[in-house]
Amino acid sequence: MDVAGRDSQNARFQSVLYHRINSHCHPVILGGILLATGPTPASMTTKPKPKSKRLPDPTPEAVRSRVRRRADLPKGENLCDHCTAKCCQYFALPIDEPVARKDFDFIRWYLLHDRATVFVDEDTWYLLVHTTCKHLQEDYRCGIYETRPEICREYTTDNCEFDDDWCYERYFETPEQIDEYADALFGPQFEQAGRRKQDSIRSRRPTGLPVV
Repeated sequence: MDVAGRDSQNARFQSVLYHRINSHCHPVILGGILLATGPTPASMTTKPKPKSKRLPDPTPEAVRSRVRRRADLPKGENLCDHCTAKCCQYFALPIDEPVARKDFDFIRWYLLHDRATVFVDEDTWYLLVHTTCKHLQEDYRCGIYETRPEICREYTTDNCEFDDDWCYERYFETPEQIDEYADALFGPQFEQAGRRKQDSIRSRRPTGLPVV
């Protein structure tokens, strides 16, 4: 190549080099030597993907669980739209207050059954059975709303258990609990075989012990 040809080639190379530097191209390398650098084109960069916001769980149970108190809802809102149908998953019946050892043995019989508990609220004793209505649907709606029983029709959300903490004066879940409670009042119902009275860890029942 003559001198004029080399000069023409160098001029073209300088023009291309100048263009690449000023147009922010990727690095220019010639013969293993870095001649110029510039920002890498956007098409060649790998930017971290923005983290997508996790959307709230839209299932009825999740939506309802996010609302915990009446105060969380606008005035006049239908509580049933935000509830997991607590009132449809048990029934409670008032029972006579036990006054004799035999009465407590009847309550012990209740508690020998699955999902049965007994509680005391405002001095009234109740048998509580944890069981779900057969017509409760997956969205916590009533499947026989138009023909629901009268007790359901009369029940309102004015004082329902929507945000109830389920705290009672006394609550018995097992037959052992009610038996111990009765033992404190009347003494042991059953003597343990082979145990001498002096070996018992239970103190003698005091006379006239008040029940609180």
